[in-house]
Amino acid sequence: MEIVAEKRVVTAAEVDRLNLKYRKLDLHERIEELYNDFNLAEVMLTSSFAATSAFLLKLFSDVNRDQLVYFIDTGYHFEETLEYRQKLTDLYGLKVKSVSALKEEHEFTQKDKTWEKDPDFCCHINKVKPLDLVKAKYTVWVSGLMEWQSEHRASLNIFENRGDILKFYPLLDVTKEERDEFIKKHQLPFHPLVKKGYHSIGCSHCTSPGVERSGRWNNNPKTECGLHL
Repeated sequence: MEIVAEKRVVTAAEVDRLNLKYRKLDLHERIEELYNDFNLAEVMLTSSFAATSAFLLKLFSDVNRDQLVYFIDTGYHFEETLEYRQKLTDLYGLKVKSVSALKEEHEFTQKDKTWEKDPDFCCHINKVKPLDLVKAKYTVWVSGLMEWQSEHRASLNIFENRGDILKFYPLLDVTKEERDEFIKKHQLPFHPLVKKGYHSIGCSHCTSPGVERSGRWNNNPKTECGLHL
């Protein structure tokens, strides 16, 4: 049964204190310390089960296998993504819970091909809105963003108040080389599409082969789905 804690507000002074403390910690220490500063029931972890999602999920599996992992099932994922999700779930003993848009709203985007006309609106219906309902229950949201992935992500801190939730990016200051070394050392499995040239993997309509996030929303200046803005 899912345990729900009372959502609390983290002050700006507390955020500054957390950033000062966590900058000095290594990756495993950051995850361990998270559960000293927050109750398990306050923590929301999401994963797209994309190119190198095994990185963050391996860390959480090492520290706390009771952590629930939310997966936003947009209805437009590659079949390989769903297979990769199952592989990592089995490999790391994950507790994965899928969230999706309302049936009629998702069907509207199917018939309308909203991803072609207004990708921001399509992401809002199929990603942002479903997760907003989940976010309302939690104090802190963990995500695997890294600075080098985009200009927006380079502007973030390890902890940030974003709207009505505290964001925690334990991998934020990890370099691409450090990430690759961790993956090699622990022999983490890549998403099956990586070997086909996909380096950032989202919905099938909006993903093409390309370096890092250049293959997302091809021919569109959009670089974020809206979840992390």
